[in-house]
Amino acid sequence: MADPLTEWHSDHINFARLLDILDEQVAAFHEGGSPNYALMGDVLYYMRNFTDRVHHPREDVAYARLAERDPGTRLVVNRLLQEHRVIAVAGEELLNRINEAAGDVVMPRADLEAAMATYLVYYRHHLSSEERDVMHLAARTLTEHDWAAVDATVPATADPLFGVNVLTRFETLRKQITLDAKASSDQGQQTDTP
Repeated sequence: MADPLTEWHSDHINFARLLDILDEQVAAFHEGGSPNYALMGDVLYYMRNFTDRVHHPREDVAYARLAERDPGTRLVVNRLLQEHRVIAVAGEELLNRINEAAGDVVMPRADLEAAMATYLVYYRHHLSSEERDVMHLAARTLTEHDWAAVDATVPATADPLFGVNVLTRFETLRKQITLDAKASSDQGQQTDTP
């Protein structure tokens, strides 16, 4: 069995990349430009259909088992479980705003920016909290039996964006992620050169 926490950490890095793409698009919007609504919609579609329906439910089971084994973690676990629900609602709201903007529905720019800011701030804080507050505890506390229970409750699913077989819908998004990674790498090399 692959180490679920290593996989989740990798997922978190990937999710942060997607949040960066949303950030870039909202910056263009904020500056009066035209963001790529299709790209933003694909990010939210992925986050709603993979993250909210596969990744978070698996974490929910694992974190609940962690709280059973270590009652001292109950408060932080309950907060993280609640954040999963808030992120799902904020994601749905943001996806609605993006779809409206893409469909030329007239709305105040601030409505989309507020929905985006809520989602980004919540999600980034959530990822940081999981990495800092619980993943190391889960690594030390959860047993093979606990991980088997996670798999039995919410079976692992191939990642449709970052996995081996990218869904056709996500090909453009995957190319954007590759371009962003290359640009970051090129920029890092430029700053390393005297």
